[in-house]
Amino acid sequence: MYVCSCFGVTDRQVREHQEAGACTPRQIASLSKAGTDCGSCVRRIQGLLGRGGCPRGELESAVGTPEPASVPAHAPAASVAEAA
Repeated sequence: MYVCSCFGVTDRQVREHQEAGACTPRQIASLSKAGTDCGSCVRRIQGLLGRGGCPRGELESAVGTPEPASVPAHAPAASVAEAA
């Protein structure tokens, strides 16, 4: 079954990437481009990966220092100051 229509990525491919060590939608995206165009498949990818995600140590070693999750990267500077 296709998970990402934009790039033709299947649930089987997502599982293969997961078995190879990818455990976040961002890691799947870097391997397959899934989730990088319209973004409608990101929740499906997360569902396939499960709630567990990466253990804390693996996440940091896989993607470097984690970014703060509380402020979206696309948020305007004014809203970031208001959120603090």
